[in-house]
Amino acid sequence: MKTFMPNAQTIERKWYVVDANGQTLGRLASEVAKVLSGKTKAIYTPHVDTGDHVIVINADKVVLTGNKLDQKYYRYHTGHPGGLREIKYRDMMIKKPEEVVMHAVKGMLPSTKLGRQMLKKLRVYRGAEHNQEAQQPEVLELKF
Repeated sequence: MKTFMPNAQTIERKWYVVDANGQTLGRLASEVAKVLSGKTKAIYTPHVDTGDHVIVINADKVVLTGNKLDQKYYRYHTGHPGGLREIKYRDMMIKKPEEVVMHAVKGMLPSTKLGRQMLKKLRVYRGAEHNQEAQQPEVLELKF
């Protein structure tokens, strides 16, 4: 008997909706990353993208514990000398809450081509409405 090895043709992908209302950012991101990478499936294989699609709604209502809203910074560099930019998470939550959730999930996925492929299956929305009704997503209850 041969060992089953999943590939792109044999994987069945589902669509899930996660409501981020009142959820802690890190705990939400780790659970979403597990689903995106396929670790919740029995056919999980480290070198194959076996994950499902995830839609995160209400990203503007995600919670950061402690004083992280004022003390934590989102830092990036423009590539020019002296180009380090810092934005407080409080400002990021007001301007782009989708980017906050996306950045947290990206940090919990592999930093490889496979990780970038997994991240493409994530869609984050500020409010409760999303554009993927045609895929008939299931509601995913997070266990933490």
